[in-house]
Parts: sequence; C-alpha cells; structure tokens
Amino acid sequence: MTETWRIEQGWLTGCRQLRSPHCNARPQGEVSLLVVHGISLPPGEFGGPWIDDLFMGRLDPAAHPYFATIAGLQVSAHCLIRRDGEIVQYVPFSERAWHAGVSAFHGRSACNDFSIGIELEGTDDGGYTEAQYQQLAALAQRLMQAYPEITPDRIVGHADIAPGRKTDPGAAFDWSGWRARLRPSG
Repeated sequence: MTETWRIEQGWLTGCRQLRSPHCNARPQGEVSLLVVHGISLPPGEFGGPWIDDLFMGRLDPAAHPYFATIAGLQVSAHCLIRRDGEIVQYVPFSERAWHAGVSAFHGRSACNDFSIGIELEGTDDGGYTEAQYQQLAALAQRLMQAYPEITPDRIVGHADIAPGRKTDPGAAFDWSGWRARLRPSG
C-alpha cells in the first residue's frame, strides 16, 4: 500500500479520510516541519471511535468522565496512525490543522502555521507498535518528497516545540530506531 501512496490536493490516497472542521488556511502556505504526537482516548486506552470524534468535534461528554473535560476542544491533526498501522487523515496537508497549540521551533512561534501534525495512538510511557513505526517512516518519507523543506532534522516531537507544556510522544518513542528507517532522499 505505501508504495502507491500519493498526495493529491493535500490528501493521502489509500487511507481513511474524515474531514475535520478544525482547520483553516495556512497564512503563508508553507510546510516545513513534521510534528509527532501521541494520543489515547480515554487516557491509556486504545481503539474505539473517540479520537475520530474529538478531531471531528463530536465527542460525547457523557461517554466517559474524562471526555467532559475535553469535549469542547477544537483540535485536529493531519493524520492519526492507529495501533494496527491504519492511517486516518483529518486535514489536508495543504491546510493548517490545530495540533501544536502554543509552540515554537528554532525561535519561530505558531508551529501550526508551517507544520504537519501526525498523531500516534499510544502513551508517553507505554510504547508504540512496529506497525506504527513502519507507517510513520513511510508517511514521513512521502511527506519529505512532497514538501522538500521537511528534512529529518525538521521532524520533532510535540514536547520539542512545547516544552514544559507537552510531553508526547514521550520517552517510550524510539527516535533513534525510527530515524534509522528513513531512507536518504535523492
């Protein structure tokens, strides 16, 4: 499947697509950073429709006690990689998803303006699956081809752009092992 992925009008072919209302136009159209996140809903639990519901703005606050604290959030990511490797895309890469919040990279604030956000279904300390590492590497490779300003040194965790506020993807994410999967471009 990954060998046939294409990016058409900002959408990755060959994955499930749900159009989140939580996005808008990029102020300068620039895409030069890839941000890796970790998410689980409810916290520490995997599967179910809850992440989709959060990013689509339809999370039922009565479905779980934790959801009452986040149900009104207007957040999204460009993609989610589930535990089994399934990729779901919510926002076209050409648009601004609302994933980074208050953030800065190399002295430049508002990372949502120029970044792509990829969520991994997981927890900071619980680890991620082989399928997720494989899919993230393949997706990052495709994104670096489509957006040449994204280079391996411009692929960071949410904790790197929002230190003290965010910790994901956490200590369990194997950065060195994952980076070794990226093929040199060219």
